[in-house]
Amino acid sequence: MNKKRNLGLVALPLLVACGVIGGVFIGTYITKRSLSPEQEKLRTVLRLVETEYVDQIDIDSLIEATLPGLLTSLDPHSAYIPAEDLTGVNDELAGSFSGVGVSFQIVNDTVRVVEVIPGGPAEKVGILQGDKIIKADTTTLTGPEVTSDNVFKTLRGQKGTKVVLTIKRSNSEAPLTFDVVRGDIPVNSVDVAYMLDDEVGYLRVTKFSRNTYMEFFNALNDLKADGAKKYVIDLRGNSGGFMDQAIYMANEFLPPGRMIVYTKGRRADNETMAISDGSGKFMDAEITVLTNESSASASEIFAGAIQDNDRGLVVGRRSFGKGLVQNQTELPDSSAIRLTVARYYTPSGRSIQKEYARGDANKYDLDIVDRFTHGEFYNADSIKLDKSKIFTTANGRTVYGGGGIMPDIFVPEDTTGFTSYYISVANKGLIQKFAFSVADKYREMLDGVKSIDRLLKVLPRDNTLLDNFVSYAAKNGVPARWYYINQSRELLLNQIKAMIARDVLGYSAFIELLNKDDSAVNKALLLLKDGKSPIEIKLEK
Repeated sequence: MNKKRNLGLVALPLLVACGVIGGVFIGTYITKRSLSPEQEKLRTVLRLVETEYVDQIDIDSLIEATLPGLLTSLDPHSAYIPAEDLTGVNDELAGSFSGVGVSFQIVNDTVRVVEVIPGGPAEKVGILQGDKIIKADTTTLTGPEVTSDNVFKTLRGQKGTKVVLTIKRSNSEAPLTFDVVRGDIPVNSVDVAYMLDDEVGYLRVTKFSRNTYMEFFNALNDLKADGAKKYVIDLRGNSGGFMDQAIYMANEFLPPGRMIVYTKGRRADNETMAISDGSGKFMDAEITVLTNESSASASEIFAGAIQDNDRGLVVGRRSFGKGLVQNQTELPDSSAIRLTVARYYTPSGRSIQKEYARGDANKYDLDIVDRFTHGEFYNADSIKLDKSKIFTTANGRTVYGGGGIMPDIFVPEDTTGFTSYYISVANKGLIQKFAFSVADKYREMLDGVKSIDRLLKVLPRDNTLLDNFVSYAAKNGVPARWYYINQSRELLLNQIKAMIARDVLGYSAFIELLNKDDSAVNKALLLLKDGKSPIEIKLEK
């Protein structure tokens, strides 16, 4: 059955205008009208520069240099995409590219990693979200000359070729180097689905691509066949994507006639709404949704719909706060603009777009850093709620607008085991390298291992595994400091085992082992086992 055709109550314009990254709507809107005096002034200035300026100037290149600043001065998400970048950008959004496996943004003349593709080459060697790529082989990637085009050219390449990336990381004074072997980038948006116990299934959705809903629906059915009656849906680190996919996903869990999301703009054709049609196969399943500060746009649409309809609990940390809708228009020269044309709202009427000042992109970009600085990652009381933007859910719970989805149950960032020793070995990528060396050494024996339980039984005992790692790290420049090693013991062992499991059994096994010590996953599991509903949580507060 084609379930997309059954979503009859979802407004057609919203379904046709699928969001690209961060909830972008694709469409075409070009207005033609007479020039205002100010616009005529600009045309006059350009003509004077072209005909009378002391040096000969290429007016096209001048306009090309002006457009990015013009659009970014409007809001943080309107943008200009040069023609030479458009194919690469669209390929990346569609998940069809290959290379090292990172998404990046150029901020202040610096290439910043905004996402490490799960299971990709960069993730395997230890490159992290937030890292700054300052060099690829001998090519410097900093300064005013760096462009998306030359970054793409240096990071992408033939499968199996190597590129040495030099990284600046915030907690390391010295630059770090990583040898990355280019490879195929995983395109699945539901990259992990497995049973947490006999009745609770876990799904991790990493992006909202064109096929996310069908991947999600199939994974739900597979877990149901394995005995799942309840589900943990992990949207942490999911920066968004096609908005219609989030709508289809929410529809699976909502009874008929429930608002999922609506948008409002200056033009009537940008005002749309999506309402559940009651065709969902999982309307009776208990669910929790995991979010953090990197969950944005389409992730917030899904979480907001579940929360505002009191359908399940949101667990974790406050989401990013991206509630602007962009229309992508391709221009005659094959460049494109993404122009904000609307805001989207959750069912209670919340705009979860965080505050921004026109022309001050730097403050907006540093919002997550500010949250960390004033303690929001570790203490719910540090969250600055806007008490002037109070809304209520379907059953009367209080929720807040003005900056992301606030979870029903706050789970702080877990830094247990983070010592100077752990940071040193992690920054050098030694955990990944050691795990690979172990897997490689015992490759022949491990080839027959088909389960996590069996793998853990054939690995060396914990004390031996840790001793071997400490010796390996010492040979690679990090001396043993047992006071700190003992504090980081469980974290080190869990990550070593998880990375061995990734090499032997695949990415799903890697996440499954990491999740055993994941405080948010464990909290969500406990809430589902206890049968906690949103209303019960409200009464406890």
